[in-house]
Amino acid sequence: MADLRATDTLVIAEHEMSWQAIRAQGAGGQKVNKTESAIHLRFDIRASALPDAVKARLLAKADQRITDDGVVVIKAQSQRSREANLADARGRLATLVAAAAKPTKKRRPTRPSRNAQRKRTDRKKKRGRVKALRGRRGRDDD
Repeated sequence: MADLRATDTLVIAEHEMSWQAIRAQGAGGQKVNKTESAIHLRFDIRASALPDAVKARLLAKADQRITDDGVVVIKAQSQRSREANLADARGRLATLVAAAAKPTKKRRPTRPSRNAQRKRTDRKKKRGRVKALRGRRGRDDD
């Protein structure tokens, strides 16, 4: 296999990834218990040659595929052949790294416009009047 290109500038070297063929889960045919066509792809973020900013964003992600030790584990078993599952797992790793390569936009706090504030208070007042009409009638109302 060749190196994996995540973006135009980011390349994951083949020796940084390791994969293992395992038996796929689920129902299958006669051959399912004999072939190991599913793939476990492992990629150690901390030991990789990725830029530090990309590593930090990957480690900060709340993704169940990233272990506490900083290892990405991708299981691919949707295809019938080992080669197709390996290509699928490599593609998903590239997508994950490419998403982490984009810096997140800094949030600029905004305030609601004066018109939006006025509409909100008008809705609240109207709702309050509707609820007030549901109450019991007082002795003065008879």
